[in-house]
Amino acid sequence: MIEFKNVSKVYSTGTEAVHNATFTIEKGEFAFLVGSSGSGKSTLIKLILKEEEASSGNIVINGRDITFLKSKRVPFLRRSMGVVFQDFRLLPDKTVYENVAFAMYIVKATPKHIRRQVPMVLSLVGLSDKAKCYPHELSGGEQQRVAIARALVNNPSMIIADEPTGNLDPETAWDIMNLLNEINARGTTIVMATHARDIVDKMKKRVIQIDKGIIVRDDRKGGYRSEI
Repeated sequence: MIEFKNVSKVYSTGTEAVHNATFTIEKGEFAFLVGSSGSGKSTLIKLILKEEEASSGNIVINGRDITFLKSKRVPFLRRSMGVVFQDFRLLPDKTVYENVAFAMYIVKATPKHIRRQVPMVLSLVGLSDKAKCYPHELSGGEQQRVAIARALVNNPSMIIADEPTGNLDPETAWDIMNLLNEINARGTTIVMATHARDIVDKMKKRVIQIDKGIIVRDDRKGGYRSEI
């Protein structure tokens, strides 16, 4: 599913954001990426999404080595991924329905498929009654649910979530985590970068900890640990 083989990333400033990272995330896993600010979590996410190029090593996604993937092929790679961000990134002038449908327009889905798929995904995230609302009419938790629906609508094999609960209150954050857990139970791989200690400790999923670019811990059913 996702395999890093001795991957390093050195920026033009000389900063080594990732050093010799080696790990495999299998299909259907739920893995947390944890570490302090500047530890390298975001760079790992960007390498998976092909927003950054590895300086050395190899990255394999869904059985394909993407290390030297041509730029024109990157959009096709990203179709296998749904991405959820901390700041939602919804289109303010489009309704909930239109925000989710937009992800399908981009991949040239047929109008019939869009009309069938969007209501189904909105139902899954509990927003059927909000389809005609605009983002400013929603709570933060509802906006993040729209973002998750948008990430899901093209049936990706994995969801990459970068601090998805960072702007939410604790109760709403748990609502989002329960939703992600439900999506994972349906077979979608989840990779989530987070600082949320209580969520990581309670959920007991796989925990990959990175510190100064180095993966220092990879625990099954792990916790956050106090030294981070």
